[in-house]
Amino acid sequence: MYSGFPRFRPDRGRIVIKTEREIKLMMKASEISAGVLSYAESLISPGISTWELNREIGNFIKQRGAKPSFKGMYGFPGNACISINQELIHGIPSKKRHLREGDIISIDVGAFKDGFHGDNAATFICGGFGNYKIPDEVRRLVKTTESALSDAIKQCYSGNRIGDISHAVQTRIEGEGYFIPDDFHGHGVGRELHEDPNIPNVGKPGRGTRLVPGMTIAIEPMVNSTTEKIRILRDEWTVVEGNGNLSAHFEHTVLITKSEPIVMTRLT
Repeated sequence: MYSGFPRFRPDRGRIVIKTEREIKLMMKASEISAGVLSYAESLISPGISTWELNREIGNFIKQRGAKPSFKGMYGFPGNACISINQELIHGIPSKKRHLREGDIISIDVGAFKDGFHGDNAATFICGGFGNYKIPDEVRRLVKTTESALSDAIKQCYSGNRIGDISHAVQTRIEGEGYFIPDDFHGHGVGRELHEDPNIPNVGKPGRGTRLVPGMTIAIEPMVNSTTEKIRILRDEWTVVEGNGNLSAHFEHTVLITKSEPIVMTRLT
């Protein structure tokens, strides 16, 4: 039985609209979350273990007066989910897993500070250190997944609906010939890491919950290269691409405002 972070669950009808004070606090947590991804990227090189990355991520967060959001949540043992190649999400850091030239590494991490979470993820390529040339197909998968997130954020205007966000992700991913697992989704975020509403990566425009100012949502395209199917490894956490091929994952925490959306986890 899968014991990891939630898959789809019914919305509980408890969407929390944040006050100005709460948004300011949440921005601090989001800034730390963004910073830790940037720091982790600087550490990625052949030979480093995912356990070492996990240790440095935890230190970075704690040195800024925050706590790793994922540590202990639902029993997860790491400070961050670190997934390699065919691992889509929820990879457990390990001393036995060392990065190699050409690996792609998805890091999903959150920081909890002053009562609020910031949540983000990105996929990096461990390459360019020697004569190794990163295959164009690998670059295309990573770029497409990141572009799907950008497309979705462009739909984050007050008055639009969740379906507009979902449709933007789906259009980009399927248009490039990739696949979206049905099992996982984005979510609201705030005092809890996983709040209402669900943010699916598949949907119809004009459908679903209407976006209003003060909503804070985590949008996260999770993409498989050859199938929508997934498998769960024996650790009951790690989700892998059903055919054992590459996967990618990007995520931002976004604030809905009266005008332009604000990407809370984007470094300025």
